[in-house]
Amino acid sequence: DYPHNPILSALLYSGILGAIFALLFLIISVYYSIIYFKKYPLFTLMLFISLLFVFFSGNSLFSVPVFLFLFSLSFLIRHQEITDLNIDFNLYKPGSKLLKELVDYMAATFSLILLSPVLLLISILVFISMGWPVFFSQIRVGQNGKSFCLYKFRTMTRKKTSTSVAALEAERVPLLGKLLRKSKLDELPELWNIIRGDMSFVGPRPDVPGYADSLKGTDRAILTLRPGLTGPASLKYINEDEFLKKQTDAQKYNDEVIFPDKVRLNLAYMKYWSLWLDLKIVIFTAFRKPLN
Repeated sequence: DYPHNPILSALLYSGILGAIFALLFLIISVYYSIIYFKKYPLFTLMLFISLLFVFFSGNSLFSVPVFLFLFSLSFLIRHQEITDLNIDFNLYKPGSKLLKELVDYMAATFSLILLSPVLLLISILVFISMGWPVFFSQIRVGQNGKSFCLYKFRTMTRKKTSTSVAALEAERVPLLGKLLRKSKLDELPELWNIIRGDMSFVGPRPDVPGYADSLKGTDRAILTLRPGLTGPASLKYINEDEFLKKQTDAQKYNDEVIFPDKVRLNLAYMKYWSLWLDLKIVIFTAFRKPLN
């Protein structure tokens, strides 16, 4: 005799994934029922019926055809196949941002624990190759234009230059630094920034002051996003350093061509965001493949 509780019965029948599925369905039903109550009352009614059915279905949660029918119906409506209802599940929605942030926090915590031996090994190699400090920190522009301190493994010697374009500072990067940059392993300490809530796995790369914080008009929408370890713009310009070396005025080309294009790509990312898109961007970044 299983208890007649939808979450607990899902847990007993299908394990943790089943319980998470049931809980997310309840949360999503309530969320969309509230925000579309006035504009789409029939859609709201359908979701509330689904919600009540889940609560009273007890241990037959995943075996009753009616539940599958209701869930399929909501899926069809989501994709506008039987109605003109339009639900934009993108990063302009508070619910989408909350889901993205929860996934970021859990994935970053797990990754930091799993990769701790790698972090320790790289720290030792950086110390032997370049001395102290092992980590590089810099003030970057974050969500809503607020500044935060970004952490990376140090890949440069202490010698300073007067520009922020990485391609013009190539002479400061030793062999280990080049390997860390090429493999993106220098970015691993940014997992701590993700856990702190400064960053996300996928999003616009965090800029130094003077770029993202100086945007005007609708372009400033990207400041509502948390900066990311990678993103669509990062994938397109994955070989940005080598590309800028070929320009006669790298700083000017970066400011007038590359940066505006990155803003365009990040605005499109906000509009078409999904967890699947985030996963694809992370995988393509790991294999250094371009993403259309």
